Amino acid sequence: MTNFGYTALSLVLVLALGVPGPARGADSFDINVILPLTGGGAFVGNGHRQSLSTLAEVVNKEGGIGGKPVRFVFHDDQTNPQVAVQLATDILAEKPAVILGSGLVAMCRAIAPLMKAGPVEYCLSPAVNPEPGSFIFSSSSSADDQTIAVLNYFRMNGWTKIAEINNTDATGQANEKSNTALIEASKDLKLVDLQHFNPTDISVTAQMTNIEASGAQAILAGATGTPAAGVFKAMIQLGMDTPIEVSSGNQSFAQMEQWHDFLPKRMVLSSALFPEHDGLLKLDPRVEKAQHDMYAALAAHGLKADNMEATSWDAGLIVVGALRALGPSATAVEVRDYILNLTDFPGIDGLYNFKKYPARGLGPDSGTVVRYDGATKSWVWLTLPGGAPLKTP
Repeated sequence: MTNFGYTALSLVLVLALGVPGPARGADSFDINVILPLTGGGAFVGNGHRQSLSTLAEVVNKEGGIGGKPVRFVFHDDQTNPQVAVQLATDILAEKPAVILGSGLVAMCRAIAPLMKAGPVEYCLSPAVNPEPGSFIFSSSSSADDQTIAVLNYFRMNGWTKIAEINNTDATGQANEKSNTALIEASKDLKLVDLQHFNPTDISVTAQMTNIEASGAQAILAGATGTPAAGVFKAMIQLGMDTPIEVSSGNQSFAQMEQWHDFLPKRMVLSSALFPEHDGLLKLDPRVEKAQHDMYAALAAHGLKADNMEATSWDAGLIVVGALRALGPSATAVEVRDYILNLTDFPGIDGLYNFKKYPARGLGPDSGTVVRYDGATKSWVWLTLPGGAPLKTP
């Protein structure tokens, strides 16, 4: 798909939205962002781009960084780890203190070895679990904590026989390792079937037939994007009505609408805490304020908060906060240490405490379970944070 005869510079897609048009670096404070803007992960990357571009407008209305408007400079990794490495290598030559991205596991892992001595890499995939104290951070609530909420939801519904189906890409492998360990560690849940498929497989009907025969009462699907759609289509073809969870990587309004005709009726999604929940529950007032500020900023552009917008929002806020506090000439070490010492930072996904949770700032109470409501085009909470039953009015 990718012609590696091109230089890395020719692969860069730079989009500076929300900031008046100065020449790069002259009158703006640039923060580099590596994202999958094309290729299989484009729906992820473009959601992040919309979110960060909106955040730049908010930050710049408040004075930017050191009096300069913030500009997020976006680079397209084409959903390709090798391209991500090329881009990161070029960016490192500029000696930045921090890079945001990428948006998927494979690309984050590919560029992480380049960051051992800095700059800070703030990966926008919750499925990455960096080493505590390193220069790598991961955004949102962790995939593990979100899955724990899902398993609690399954348990409270009496669904104890669990099947997994995972694709074989980096995200699917990460999901399988985590989900299998969580099921096996539970005293009352049993893994009754484990299926795999390649992301390019045209059909997964055979795998879903095996799951149906296993007697599974609920399914965890470790697939994001087109592979997840393949699982849904197989369920429709087989007439399966088994409850199925897909990861928050699929929590995209655009994806839900595209898949409308074949979404399983009993599909749920793991989620961080950002979805709207007025009338159902109340979080910490500072978190509520951060959430409503984001809702309002996105609404001004006709956008609503899904996983792509939300996953990058707090990461952007934290990085901007560090650079404001330290000054525009902050080093990678200073930015890393500043973040590691944050203990009460209100974001849209909770109160961040990096001393307690060094690589992420959020813990087990930062995951929940939602369903998609096609009529209202919204995420509907099914559990409290952590997965306990939600008492509805």
